[in-house]
Amino acid sequence: MTQSSPSPTPAGTTPPLSVPTGPGQSIADPGPLGLAGFAGTTFFLSVVNTNMLGASVQTVVLGLALFYGGLAQLLAGMWEFVKGNTFGAVAFTSFGAFWMSFWYLLNHLPADAKPNDLLHGVGVYLLVWAIFTAYMTIAATRTSGAILSVFVFLTLAFVALAIGFLVERPAEFAKNSNFWIHLGGWLGLVTALLAWYASFAAVTNSTYRRVVLPTFPR
Repeated sequence: MTQSSPSPTPAGTTPPLSVPTGPGQSIADPGPLGLAGFAGTTFFLSVVNTNMLGASVQTVVLGLALFYGGLAQLLAGMWEFVKGNTFGAVAFTSFGAFWMSFWYLLNHLPADAKPNDLLHGVGVYLLVWAIFTAYMTIAATRTSGAILSVFVFLTLAFVALAIGFLVERPAEFAKNSNFWIHLGGWLGLVTALLAWYASFAAVTNSTYRRVVLPTFPR
């Protein structure tokens, strides 16, 4: 999720031997770390949302959500600020905060909330992230095809999940039979695989000091 200033230069496409031109330009690219943390956490939760794993194991993702999807992405976002990369900084910091807030949400569900209200509350929470991801997708059109594809599928996943929780009924939720949530899970799996590819391409291209895997810069 990188776009260097002043011109867009997606992760894995900047010549690794370029001469530093300003503060932060000499540090390593934090993009592959942020993408990997996002991909791993999204993959696990999406496996649960597709019902390939029962919802009872959902709390297993909390460690990933707090440390890898949360803390690692937050740090990647801070380093992107240092590099002067507004897009990467906003994206990684926001999604790091998303996973931290998800960890908090699962550990602090309001005990006195009505089941239907709680489901709708989660639906609005997901809608907030759908809106954010949608406008970041517009900005991603100036990064790379690899990053743009991540944001397109992530937007669709958030929309599907938001619809799923907003139309969900407590009795149906207990049976884990909601079509929209399952669809969001499958879209999330695609998103995770695309994010892993973008991370893999960026770190491989940097290590080999040449373009080994294309990221399709835009």
